[in-house]
Amino acid sequence: MITSGGYRDVAATIRQAIHDGVYPRGSLLPNEDQLAEELHVNRATVNKALRILKGEGLVYVHMGVGTYVHALPPLLRDAAVRHSRDHREPGGVRGSLASELAQLGHELNSANTVGPGRPPLDVADVLGVDAGTDSVIIRARRMKADDVPIQIAISYIPRDIADGTPIAEVDPGVGGLSSRLAELGHAQVELEENVRVRPPTPDEARFLRMIPDQWVYEIFHIGWTANGRAVKVTTYVMPTYQWNLRYRYPADPS
Repeated sequence: MITSGGYRDVAATIRQAIHDGVYPRGSLLPNEDQLAEELHVNRATVNKALRILKGEGLVYVHMGVGTYVHALPPLLRDAAVRHSRDHREPGGVRGSLASELAQLGHELNSANTVGPGRPPLDVADVLGVDAGTDSVIIRARRMKADDVPIQIAISYIPRDIADGTPIAEVDPGVGGLSSRLAELGHAQVELEENVRVRPPTPDEARFLRMIPDQWVYEIFHIGWTANGRAVKVTTYVMPTYQWNLRYRYPADPS
């Protein structure tokens, strides 16, 4: 690995070395002086290059130790398949994300809070419930792959559907929320997702271990039944560097 270019060229060289396995996922990078000597540039150039890679989420700093390669590569979120029953229930897992991580050799660790609450105005409007009362069951989940925080998800389900069912419990059972809705006669036949990119809030940044240069996807997900009722809204907050989004749909929906 020899480079004599500017800091962007140095960033590209280190990035390629990570992709090639020269610096494996989860490994400690050489310090800035060592990298500067190896790449035949000065330390200030290496420092600027690492700032780019930190912003990309490819590396992070462990204070007092050094700069590490991020242990978890980007995950694929395939919206076209992830909500099917076959995808979310194999081996008794609790939903799509648990299934996806298990296939990659990772374990989903999720801190969940569940209970009645008031939905945000936009959620209440979609679900046709009262924003001023505890009209929904709120399922808030902070999710990690092994020990790496990857996602915050908050689901809202009308209480006339969820009360007295596993949906209102911490563990909704095999297949997660979508499977329970189907069993209760509210199978989702159409899904809608609105995606935007924004900076994380301070609370989101703390949990997701993000720095100021990094952004998140915010996905506003709606599940519709055959009779046109919205029975679930979920907001997902996900670091953009940690996720690749894939959507596939008919070219002529009509």
